[in-house]
Amino acid sequence: MWQNRGMAQHEIIHRTTEFVKEESQNESSGHDWWHIYRVWRNALAICKHEKADEYIVQLAALLHDLDDWKFGGQGDETPQRARAWMESCGLDPQIMERVCEIIMHISYKGADVENKMRSIEGLIVQDADRLDAIGAIGIGRAFAYGGYSKRPIYDPETPPQYHASFEEYRNSRSATINHFYEKLLLLKDMMNTDSAKRIAAQRHEIMLRFLDQFMEEWEGRDAE
Repeated sequence: MWQNRGMAQHEIIHRTTEFVKEESQNESSGHDWWHIYRVWRNALAICKHEKADEYIVQLAALLHDLDDWKFGGQGDETPQRARAWMESCGLDPQIMERVCEIIMHISYKGADVENKMRSIEGLIVQDADRLDAIGAIGIGRAFAYGGYSKRPIYDPETPPQYHASFEEYRNSRSATINHFYEKLLLLKDMMNTDSAKRIAAQRHEIMLRFLDQFMEEWEGRDAE
């Protein structure tokens, strides 16, 4: 174990970056290293406008997907892999608890499910993660995850659902286009910080234009 408190914060961030890069190799669901990188950079950019602990923000952004429920994590339960990594770094227990609290509550869990995030650091990282789920990159990631989880692109006979619980959302197998209506188009109004709200408004419009064009082509109206 490293010397607790003796290792500089920038060195821990560097080592965490290299660890997460290694852990996310060959990831094809849209949750790869470059997703984590974008969340990390966006979180830092938002943090400049908020009174928040940048160190906590960086650690949470870098580690936020290690225990994602979509890949075997347990949702609101303690993020075991992230905690084990921080313990191996000799981090202060209070810092570990703050980071774990963020990771536990960062994920979207359904349209009608309460957001349990409380710290400003958590709200910042949550915004950064949600920003990467919308706009042009969000469109690409949605279809990457749809292919990864073997979902159809679109099924007009299966309408979108507004999930009232995490269990409903987790067990949903609906088409990727439904995912826009069940989650992605809702995120603009769920942003926490003013910085994220401004960016989200622009990215939201990109998704609306895409969906309009998708339906034009699906119905063949653009060929008339």
